[in-house]
Amino acid sequence: MSASRFSLGPVAQKKSAVATMALVAMMGLGSGFTGGVGITSAYAQLAPSANVGAPPSFADVVDRVKGSVVSIHVVGGGNPKVAQLPAPGPKGTPRGKPTEPFGGIPGLPEDHPLNEFFKNLPRGNGEGGGGGGGAPTLAQGSGFVISEDGYVVTNNHVIDNATKIQLSFDDQTAKVDAELIGTDQRTDIALLKIKNPSRKFPFVKLAPKDPRVGDWVIAVGNPFGFGGTVTAGIVSSLARDVGSGPYDYLQIDAAVNRGNSGGPTFNLNGEVIGVNTAIYSPSGGSVGIAFAVPAKTVNEVVNQLRTSGSVSRGWLGVKIQNVDEDTAASLGLGETRGALVNEVTADGPAARAGLKNGDTILSVNGGKIADSRDLARRVAALAPNATADVVVLRAGKEQPIAVKLGDFKDASGPVSTPAKAEPTKPTATTDLDALGLKLSVAKGGVQIADVDSGSDAALKGLRVGDIIMEVSSQPVTSADDVSKGLAEASKLGRRALLLRVRSGDQTRFVAVQLKKG
Repeated sequence: MSASRFSLGPVAQKKSAVATMALVAMMGLGSGFTGGVGITSAYAQLAPSANVGAPPSFADVVDRVKGSVVSIHVVGGGNPKVAQLPAPGPKGTPRGKPTEPFGGIPGLPEDHPLNEFFKNLPRGNGEGGGGGGGAPTLAQGSGFVISEDGYVVTNNHVIDNATKIQLSFDDQTAKVDAELIGTDQRTDIALLKIKNPSRKFPFVKLAPKDPRVGDWVIAVGNPFGFGGTVTAGIVSSLARDVGSGPYDYLQIDAAVNRGNSGGPTFNLNGEVIGVNTAIYSPSGGSVGIAFAVPAKTVNEVVNQLRTSGSVSRGWLGVKIQNVDEDTAASLGLGETRGALVNEVTADGPAARAGLKNGDTILSVNGGKIADSRDLARRVAALAPNATADVVVLRAGKEQPIAVKLGDFKDASGPVSTPAKAEPTKPTATTDLDALGLKLSVAKGGVQIADVDSGSDAALKGLRVGDIIMEVSSQPVTSADDVSKGLAEASKLGRRALLLRVRSGDQTRFVAVQLKKG
């Protein structure tokens, strides 16, 4: 698949130039695959702490690994499905689910580079191309062999909608046919198998240890259709959030370009440390910012794909948001951690176990939860039907709850969101100077009639017409209810008040600082 150029949006265009995010590759092999490639170079044998410069040559490593890297040729039809995201709401409000979600990149902001890439996939030959009118198209990407009998890993987006998949090796021109074993859209990984293998194939292993920032790396792939291309660089970051769900990415500065999708990044031992999945560039070519899925994540996914053809993940059935300093203060939480439950899926695992909107999840199976992404990763790592021992903070007290998890791939059903109430024309209003708000009665809660432009409420994105549904997890139907919640928070010495607010059909928790004096 190839990258395409895109704009970052009106604001970014004024501040910078056109930016490009090109999907490139994730791949790896499971712990079940043994053998692989080693290196006897003196540099490869040095202790991790050794203070040395660059090796005189990467040739020894390349000689040992390049035979396992393949170019992937795909024939497909139609345009690839991309996420169709709802229009952005007020500042700070959550966005709805994509109407047609791309499994690995859910809920990207509308102006996020990856989202723009999906919208602007090329419509001709090349990586990611889709022909108009349903005409067959050709796409090229990269991949690598993970077992001597011909299992190959690449990106899901490289082979998505493919009607025919062929592979070619660096040492020969003849292509071999491959079949799809399974895909995981959430991590954008696909597992292939060479049909009717006539020989044993060279293969590589995933690195058993995480790399360190500053380690040398080598990327091998099929950029722009030039198979067997090698580039070198270092690990720039170990845990980069690129807005594609709960999984972190390695950042590397080795040159990665269009067509590298699905290709591996190696350490000096010839082990795969990650699968190249995206680049960021103002020009469409490499500027030294590339992202790779870590070997540990790939290992977990590929093992499941090889066994069952699909990936199963635990599912809790909640919408969550981070706990910031003001939210922690409004909850009486001594530290900024945990995941605040915004909405509970109707008849989902959390709902059946008794979790409620406004609960703050502090730990799962004894492990403290840092934030919402941490919770998502921990739950996804558990098996469906497993019991998760969850500790929540509710009404200022910690409470243990045992939840029997569901299966993420079967996750469906509406969340327990109240019916949308249209804003009503305010009649009598009540001033709450401590919050910087004027309130009036409305269906489903209390409507905001005016917002002090200099207040924390305005800074947090509250707007005229928003509906306050709850205060400190207690339902409100009048301005007096809000006033009572405000008085209680002041009595407890809280410096912020937690409001559950609906803007249109989206709900969120907002912790508003109380005015002093």
